[in-house]
Amino acid sequence: MTEAPLILVVDDEVGMQDVAQMYLAREGFRVALASDGAAALQAVEREPPDLIVLDLMLPKVDGLEVCRRLRRISDVPIIMLTARDEDVDKIVGLEVGADDYITKPFNPRELAARVKVVLRRRVAASQPAPLADTVQLGNLTISRASRTASISGHPLSLTLREFELLWTLASQAGRAFEREWLLEHVWGYDFPGGTRTVDTHVAQLRKKLARAEVRDLIITTVPSVGYRLDVG
Repeated sequence: MTEAPLILVVDDEVGMQDVAQMYLAREGFRVALASDGAAALQAVEREPPDLIVLDLMLPKVDGLEVCRRLRRISDVPIIMLTARDEDVDKIVGLEVGADDYITKPFNPRELAARVKVVLRRRVAASQPAPLADTVQLGNLTISRASRTASISGHPLSLTLREFELLWTLASQAGRAFEREWLLEHVWGYDFPGGTRTVDTHVAQLRKKLARAEVRDLIITTVPSVGYRLDVG
């Protein structure tokens, strides 16, 4: 019998721990708890989890530093929690390797749903993809088969979600995608007000493309709609 996925919840609020543990356990997950960053790192070393729900503001070692350290040794999925609705928090969290984020306070059912979606996408990412799926735009090459992107032959470092977003936009360059459509098809869920997740990931993807000096490509904001990848 396959053991249920282990979710490590890292938060210094006991109430938050209790709620997260209750709802995740209802969905069939095993749950481990940690109250600070140092304890989280020890917990990962003791029994590597299948996913980590990681608060941004933690005593001893904050969430961003925990995420940085983990990304040196592991690709475990991480959902970052932040009490402030500030884009800079999300962008920094994504930069250091978080797969997703949720702003507190949040609906615990949404947390459970996002955990399931991130785990499903991680499993899907490990499966073989069709060999012929390649897009070439300017000096950007994207391979769906190997799930890699490169600029003039140099690898572009992208998170799984950033890759899926770039692939979606690039494979149909010139098409305007609604934020809600991207949220449903790239992230796999649709929650009211959740489209800021798309905006934050687009902002981060734009920064990475700019730093990599991608030529003749721009992710254009389409007012009242969403985003489009234009080829110059």
